[in-house]
Amino acid sequence: MTPDDQADPTPAPNRRPSARLPRGSGPIRDFVHRIRTISRSEYGSGAQSRQPIPHAGGVVPLASVVVGSAAVALAVVVVGAAVRQWWPDVVLLVGTVAVGLLVWRFGRGLSVGVVVVVAGLCQVPGLTQAPITSTDAYRYVWDGRVQLSGHSPYGYVPLDDSLAPLRDPVLFPGLSPNQRSGVTGIPDDPAQLPVDDARTRINRPGVPTIYPPVAEAYFTVVALFTPWAAGTLGLQIAAALIAIALTWLLAVQNPRWAALWGWSPIVALEAGNAAHVDVLAALLITTAVVTAARRPKLAAVLLGAAGSVKLLPLLLLPAFRRRRPLVAVSAFAASYLPHVLAVGTLVLGFLPGYLNQEGFEDGSSRSAILALLLPPEARQVVAAALALALAALAFHRARREPIALTCCWLYGAALLIATPTYPWYGLPLIALAALAGRPEWIAVPLASYLAYASFGHDTRQGLIHLTAAVIVAGALTIRHQFVAKSGLTAPPLPANTGERDESHRPGNLGRIR
Repeated sequence: MTPDDQADPTPAPNRRPSARLPRGSGPIRDFVHRIRTISRSEYGSGAQSRQPIPHAGGVVPLASVVVGSAAVALAVVVVGAAVRQWWPDVVLLVGTVAVGLLVWRFGRGLSVGVVVVVAGLCQVPGLTQAPITSTDAYRYVWDGRVQLSGHSPYGYVPLDDSLAPLRDPVLFPGLSPNQRSGVTGIPDDPAQLPVDDARTRINRPGVPTIYPPVAEAYFTVVALFTPWAAGTLGLQIAAALIAIALTWLLAVQNPRWAALWGWSPIVALEAGNAAHVDVLAALLITTAVVTAARRPKLAAVLLGAAGSVKLLPLLLLPAFRRRRPLVAVSAFAASYLPHVLAVGTLVLGFLPGYLNQEGFEDGSSRSAILALLLPPEARQVVAAALALALAALAFHRARREPIALTCCWLYGAALLIATPTYPWYGLPLIALAALAGRPEWIAVPLASYLAYASFGHDTRQGLIHLTAAVIVAGALTIRHQFVAKSGLTAPPLPANTGERDESHRPGNLGRIR
């Protein structure tokens, strides 16, 4: 059977039509069928093992109900432990591993609908609480409100008295609109200011925003539909909906793997509760990967937009080597243009100061694995060399492996090199791990939680991240050994060339343009 035969939804004379998607079933089901067909031939390894088992008669099996209920219960327990500070990191670790085992053991018969519905229910516990893991969402609310007022969050700090009319008791419990903060303009050395101020829930209220333009546009849209009194709830709902939408996108590729994202306690905690904007970056990255082979320009624009949500996705450019990387960079740059015209170089916001505070400039508190052996100056050089080597490797392997797999290990390796202590940075990695079928990479964001709780203990942090790296390396070794001993090979998959297959066109037989 040729690839064209596999992708053709029309039943051949000797081929029984699909029971799930019969002919004439309507444009929506045909669209879903096309997405599934594309994904099974282009996005990841093990395409044959990715096919879901249909449910006879449309009745949800009891096993799916039990497994889904267990996942929701684990989300409730994880959020509850985080609220009450009952060993939250340990509970999260156990909960995430438990979800993975449930999906691995009982997930083969899951349907798209079950996975998406359970994912939605897993988001509900987080919506009932104020953000737990960070106060970033309050900055999101403020930035959106500032933009709706006609000002730029790159040109003003939250404590600036010129923006006093925008204050409310939710964001500024200790500072009313009639009170003066004594702050005007942008401080000369914002990196030296304290991170918190007791008068407001916004972190770093004495510095301008650090978030790129697409993130700021997202904050503005959500602020447009959120009453001031609702605080962060609008953003929490938006993040939960994005997480659910991403679950659906993954589930039409493979429901079983999609549950690793949609049912993950990490996603419940960082999307529906903390409302971290990284969930939007995860959606854009995943959509870029899913559309890369057939719509390379669209994929490039989506990747550029993801980079304008959080800068880290730009590291995936080598994986898109033949998928218009210049288009991605242009889309990223274009998102900054309106802000550059409005505020000039202030568009950088607090980003340089943030990188200095977080130890990215001198390596003083980053690259925790390298810190086990190297001083700060040396580890910065080694980290840069490793990053360049990974980019070159991704560029080289782009023709040999599915783009989902390339993006997964490239993103995960970048986190292991930089070792940021903020766990929500790993949300895109969880989505990529689900898309590529590489669950071992979820160990990386899990390690970030334990390292986050060990902040200030450099050796402990390094050992935690090193453990995650060993888990990933061990899983990779075991997988290769299993394939070698069994004599199995992965099914043939198109490489990351990003070229359109036009061999079906007259005059183009056997030619790829």
